[in-house]
Amino acid sequence: MANLLIAYSTTDNHTQTICERIRRMVEEQGQSVVMTTINDAMEMNLESFNKIVIGASIRYGKHHPQVHEFVRKNQRCLESRPSAFFSVNLVARKPDKNDPETNPYMQKFLQQVSWQPRMLAVFAGKINYPKYNFWDRLIIRLIMWMTKGPTDPKAIVDFTDWHKVEEFGRQVAAM
Repeated sequence: MANLLIAYSTTDNHTQTICERIRRMVEEQGQSVVMTTINDAMEMNLESFNKIVIGASIRYGKHHPQVHEFVRKNQRCLESRPSAFFSVNLVARKPDKNDPETNPYMQKFLQQVSWQPRMLAVFAGKINYPKYNFWDRLIIRLIMWMTKGPTDPKAIVDFTDWHKVEEFGRQVAAM
C-alpha cells in the first residue's frame, strides 16, 4: 500500500479543496493519504512517505515563500521518490495558460527551484469576492478588470476544471 503525503499552501482554502479531491481519487485506488499544510509538513519526517505531492496557490503573482523553503529543505527526499507539484492560479482560467508548459507561474517556480517533480499540473482557481477583505477585493478586481475577468464585487466564480483535478489524482495514484 502506497503512503502519500499531500502538502499544500493556500490563501483562501481553494487549494485545500483541490487537495481533498486529489486525496479522494488516490484513496479510491486503495492507497493511504496524509494531507496537511506545508507549515505542518515542515516538521514531518518525509522519509516515511512513498510519494509526495505539493500544491500551492498564487496570490499577487507569487507562491508563498514557505513552498520554496519546503522544497529546499526536503529536496533530497523529494528527488528520491515519485513526487508531483501543482499550482493554483487565476491566470490558468485562460486556455493558453492552463498547463505547466504555458503557465507563467509554474515556469517561474521551476526556474527558482532545482527540484524536478515527476508530475506537474496547473489548475485554475476561484474568485470569492465576498470572502476577501477590502484591499484584496479592490486589488483582485483591478487585476481582473485588466485581464478581462469577473469584477462584480458579489461574484463567486470557480474556474477549476474538476475533471482535470480528478485525472491528476488518478495519475498520482498510478505514479
